[in-house]
Amino acid sequence: MIRSTFYNSLSRRGFLKQAAIGGVALVGSSSQMLSAAEKPKEHSLRVISYNVYNCTGWPKDRALAHTATAKGQMAERFALELALYSPDIINFSESPAEPLVQEIAKLLQMNYVFFPSGGNWPGALLSRYEIVDSENVPLGGRERAEDLFTRHWGKATVRLPSGEALDVHSVHLRPPPSSDIRIREIHEMLKAMQSDLKAGRSMLLIGDLNHSPASQEYPLWIDAGWVDTFAAVGKGEGLTIKSDKPDLRFDYVLATGPIAQTVVESRPLFEGAFRTNTSDPSSFALSDHLPQLAVFR
Repeated sequence: MIRSTFYNSLSRRGFLKQAAIGGVALVGSSSQMLSAAEKPKEHSLRVISYNVYNCTGWPKDRALAHTATAKGQMAERFALELALYSPDIINFSESPAEPLVQEIAKLLQMNYVFFPSGGNWPGALLSRYEIVDSENVPLGGRERAEDLFTRHWGKATVRLPSGEALDVHSVHLRPPPSSDIRIREIHEMLKAMQSDLKAGRSMLLIGDLNHSPASQEYPLWIDAGWVDTFAAVGKGEGLTIKSDKPDLRFDYVLATGPIAQTVVESRPLFEGAFRTNTSDPSSFALSDHLPQLAVFR
C-alpha cells in the first residue's frame, strides 16, 4: 500500500523548514548541500540503490552513531545526504520501520511504498514521482516458499513526467553463503518477470543482490536481458561494501528494455557521510554499504 501523498521536488527552503521542525541545526556546508540538491535535472532519471543498515549508522557501536540514533536524528541525516544527489527514485534494503521511512520521505518530499519482509529485513521504495501501484513479493499468484525472499522483494509502478509507467523492482536477496537460495530466488523472480522481459518493457531492478559480478548468480540476470548499469558505463571496480574500505560489489542498478540504452552514469557514492573517516576512530557512516547511483537520460 502506498503510504504518502505526492509532494513536489525538494526545495532548500522546504528542507530547512522541515529540519528546523525536527530540531536539527544546519550549519556550514549544509546550505551548500541543499543548493546542490536544487540543480536542474531535466531529461534525466536519477536512481539510488542503498542498503541503509536499518538507519542506525555503522559501526553502530560508535558513540556518535548511538547518540544520533537515540536523539532521533537519523531521518534528517539520511535525507540531507541523499538530497545532494537530486534523486528521483531511491531503494532501501534493510529498511528501518515504516514510521522512519515515512519521515525520510516527507523530508525529501517523496512518495514511498513499504515492503514487509519474509524475515526481519524489510524494504522501501521512495520516488518524487507518483507511485501508482505496488505489490509485495509479486509471484503472479504463486505462494512464496518459506525459505525464499526472507529479506525483501517488491514491485512498484512509477509514473514518469512523460506519462510513461515504469516498473521498478526493489530487491534484497539472501546473503552469503546461501548461493543455492539466491539462485532459486532469482529463478522465481525471472519467471514472474518473463512476460515483461519478452515484451521488452523498460524496467529497473535495484537493491542489494548479495553477490558479486564474479558469482554464478550474476550471469542469470544478464542472460535474461538485464543490463548492469555499472558494467555498462562505470569506471573502476564499483565496490559498495563496506563503507570504510570497500572490497565487494553487492549493490546494483539493473535496467532492461529501452531505458537500459539511456544510462549515462553509474557509480558507488564513496563520499560524504556515506563513508567513514578511517583516520578518525569516532567517525561513523550512515550505513555499512555505499549507495549506488545511476543516471539515465
